[in-house]
Amino acid sequence: MAAENIFSDLSRIIEQVGKDKGIEKQVVIDAVIQGMLLAARRKYGTYRDIEAQYNEETGEIELYEFKEVVEDENYIDEEIEIKLSEALELDPDAQVNDSIGIKLETKDLGRIAAQTAKQIITQKVRDAERDIIFAEFEQRKGEIASGIARRVERGAIVVDLGRTEAYIPPREQIPGEAYKPGDRIQGYIADVRQTTRGPQIIMSRADERYLVKLFEMEVPEIYDGIVEIMAAAREPGQRAKIAVRSKDAAVDPVGACVGMKGSRVQTIVQELRGEKIDIVNWEEDPARFVCNALAPAEISKVLVDETNHEMEIIVPDHQLSLAIGKKGQNVRLAAKLSRWKLDITSESSQAMKTAEAIFNLMLLPGMTQTMAQNIYQSGFASFVELANAELTSVMAIPGYDSEEKGQKLIDEAKALLASYEAEGKEIPQMPTVKTKEKAAEGDAKTQADQRLKEEMAQLKAAEGAEEVE
Repeated sequence: MAAENIFSDLSRIIEQVGKDKGIEKQVVIDAVIQGMLLAARRKYGTYRDIEAQYNEETGEIELYEFKEVVEDENYIDEEIEIKLSEALELDPDAQVNDSIGIKLETKDLGRIAAQTAKQIITQKVRDAERDIIFAEFEQRKGEIASGIARRVERGAIVVDLGRTEAYIPPREQIPGEAYKPGDRIQGYIADVRQTTRGPQIIMSRADERYLVKLFEMEVPEIYDGIVEIMAAAREPGQRAKIAVRSKDAAVDPVGACVGMKGSRVQTIVQELRGEKIDIVNWEEDPARFVCNALAPAEISKVLVDETNHEMEIIVPDHQLSLAIGKKGQNVRLAAKLSRWKLDITSESSQAMKTAEAIFNLMLLPGMTQTMAQNIYQSGFASFVELANAELTSVMAIPGYDSEEKGQKLIDEAKALLASYEAEGKEIPQMPTVKTKEKAAEGDAKTQADQRLKEEMAQLKAAEGAEEVE
């Protein structure tokens, strides 16, 4: 294969490659020049000063070897020097110490050198194509893409996006989903990486952002910016929650997302293979927002701990399982949506907890039930906590707002704790629990005795009837 066959009609080849691959003309030209230079240096050696240029008029690569002009008597190295007499034949204005270019014939490169140049050109064009694909999908990161499932590699679904392939790793798939080669598949472009093998595009169907993008596509009010999705949480394939708000008082954000007879949200549910979606109103107030997030459960009271970013949610006893949800799903999603740590407690459990705390605090000398209630509501559930508390925290309790009163309460708690430790006694527990247990035991025993008496009476009556007969 001759060099002139490979590099002939380059202008047509460059235009064609640029058109087919979407690569800029200059990128292809630079690749051709680099390939030609490599071939020339392999043939002539790296010691010689050779340059390559693209001639747009002729559509060819021209090779030039540059040599330094020296006096004829000082001529030594033919590879880097040229005699002045010879230089004047090429350029009448040549002078000593000038650098003069001598055109080389590309056909002299030989078949192997030309083939090497072609390989370099091919590689450079491939690299440029990869860069274009990477740049294209880097801009599309955060969007939804659709393609054809081709195969599964180590659990990852390989998706054909046309110009390149994307991967949906196992962790980014919806559990239980199965795709066959040829099935159309949609996902969220979560990440785009440049690797030695080219761009690696990671798609996701499990990401919360995929859910948000689906709503943006399906709900015009979200796309137009009238309704805003403030937060989203998912357990892929099972249940999801999104919090929305409206910038227009006339637009109901939840209604806009649900659509007429649920048409909008149902389209998204079908795409996510039946994943249930709760749409709730977003609130500035964290406590009110958490109540919305726990819907449909009814909330009795919310106790907020700003310091630890926690909330204790109190619900009616019959609402406890609803608030927690199946395997804790409802409260988990609400916690993820609100970004608060949530603890769900029933009213009866909270009442018992309050009673136990007040009983414990009333062990302090001179402590009344009202004072104990104030201390408990200020965040102290036992006198042990008071004994270890900071003065500033205790001074926040109503009635103990002075240093003297606050320190006195701490000292009393410390003294009481020390007395129990010195005597080796356990701190008394509220007897209510044990009393209830005993009462329950007594009721069970009474019921068993009563049932035994009734059965004995029936047995005697039956025996009496037999004797009469």
